[in-house]
Amino acid sequence: MKTSPSIKAMRGVALAAIVALGAVSSQASAQTAQSYPDRRITFVVPYAPGGATDVAARLLGQKLQESWKQTVTVENKPGAGGVIGNDFAAKAPGDGYTVLIAITQIIQAPSLMSKLPYDVFKDLAPVTQVAISPIVLVVPEAQPIKSVKELVDLAKAGSGKYPYGTFGNATTSHLYGELLKKNTGIDMTHVPYRGAAPLLNDLLGNQVTAAFLDFTTAGPQLEAGKIRPLAVGGEKRKPKLPNVQTMAELGYPGFEAEGWVGVFVPASTPKDIVNKLSAELGRIINSPEGTAGLQAVNLVPVGDSPESFEKNLRRDFDRWATVAKTAGVKGE
Repeated sequence: MKTSPSIKAMRGVALAAIVALGAVSSQASAQTAQSYPDRRITFVVPYAPGGATDVAARLLGQKLQESWKQTVTVENKPGAGGVIGNDFAAKAPGDGYTVLIAITQIIQAPSLMSKLPYDVFKDLAPVTQVAISPIVLVVPEAQPIKSVKELVDLAKAGSGKYPYGTFGNATTSHLYGELLKKNTGIDMTHVPYRGAAPLLNDLLGNQVTAAFLDFTTAGPQLEAGKIRPLAVGGEKRKPKLPNVQTMAELGYPGFEAEGWVGVFVPASTPKDIVNKLSAELGRIINSPEGTAGLQAVNLVPVGDSPESFEKNLRRDFDRWATVAKTAGVKGE
């Protein structure tokens, strides 16, 4: 069947309209990115002030404010192990003015909770991985425990008597705590907190016996001798704790995966804005001042592209799913 000239003409007009619309859309996106930012940016931290996420957010926020000459505020939205703040950011307008500073929990939670109010891969767009956040198994100075073995022996002798703290349900500290229980057969009561800072306060008060705590929060108190390190997570020892062995070295497998701090925006955010924000944050992270600032709080700087961060997200999603399954952890 032959197509009439009039139909061909109509198709040609439609195609031209589509091409023109695409060009206009691309031009509008470029103009949006060019004018971005022209007002205040809010960094959403889904945890209480004082932890690694909050410290990194305030460091980046200050530097971004200086370079872009726009106000950057940090808004803490703790609760539900980070879910409340994550969900707030996921449902925010996709204009680049609401920026989520999250941790590994965001890709651990899907393996732990039957239902989340957002999908990290559909509702959020990765911007950059800020830094790796080492984790340390610590006990209060008041505890006589000097090694992981002594902790395990103590817990076995008083089944269920000794509590361990975490900086939230379905977080790295929770997964690691349950993995230790599973691997050693001990029974310790899980006490979740709304962030690392309140957990540290109770550690200092000897209200919890032990905790897997991020190195940023633990660092100053480790130096002051107020808490004692028993082991570190990850594949290698940490330069600032060269004499503290990894969990793997001590014969406890499964603790090689490490936590991180990362930046996200709502998935509807134009790609040009995502790239502009990623490039500037990456520049800040890898600048001498940015690197020194992150290292000063015991974070290992990264500052990668959105594509690289997304690749790492999918790798870590599978890795932590394995840890969750092995540990038998479910979100509470």
